[in-house]
Amino acid sequence: MTDAITGWMNGYLKAWESNDPEDIRAIFTEDATYRTQPYGEPWRGHQEIIDGWTEAGDTPGNHRFEWHVLAIAGDLAFVQGETIYPDSSDYSNLWVIRLAADGRASDFTEWWVEHPPAVGRS
Repeated sequence: MTDAITGWMNGYLKAWESNDPEDIRAIFTEDATYRTQPYGEPWRGHQEIIDGWTEAGDTPGNHRFEWHVLAIAGDLAFVQGETIYPDSSDYSNLWVIRLAADGRASDFTEWWVEHPPAVGRS
């Protein structure tokens, strides 16, 4: 499962940089759900995920992201990340990713917390 989540994360980071609908589609199952916050209404299926992603998408190259796997339990992976936006805020992230047998995500939830202005800046 470690190789599967690393492969998925590489695909996610590629899609994050490109905002290309095909890159986004490649990492989610057709009926996947994507929650941008734990208790929010999810985007459902490829088209809603692509539409939501591209509407909220970052400008390519405007951030740095570091991540590591916290735990894997069956088909669930828990990833901790730090998103650094040099020209704005930084965020701590926790992602809960359920992978299908083919390595695409069938469910994705992100938890993010904005750092206070002085934290993490040098």
